[in-house]
Amino acid sequence: QVQVVESGGGLVQPGGSLRLSCAASGITGSFDVMGWYRQAPGKQRELVATLTTNNFYDYGDSAKGRFTISRDETKNTVHLQMNSLNHEDTAVYYCYARIWPIEYWGQGTPVTVST
Repeated sequence: QVQVVESGGGLVQPGGSLRLSCAASGITGSFDVMGWYRQAPGKQRELVATLTTNNFYDYGDSAKGRFTISRDETKNTVHLQMNSLNHEDTAVYYCYARIWPIEYWGQGTPVTVST
């Protein structure tokens, strides 16, 4: 059974940084894509960043220049370093893992940017 578990969310002040981590388990081998999406209150879920086993990076517009995704394929873990956070980054962040064509999601970790 595949499990996807996030960690690292919490409360951070504007301008601060936060690092999210995700570990996916339950398969032999690597997920072809791992990454992060987020959903703010009253909004649709949106792409934050994904990274494939071919080292193709895809960042959402809001993440470009501020967030950095990294992964360890051997451990099926993925991390998201978030810098220069602002109020608009407040959301539940979901880890995403795919073995084509099946997609897996974590339960989400909340990030709140506030004073």
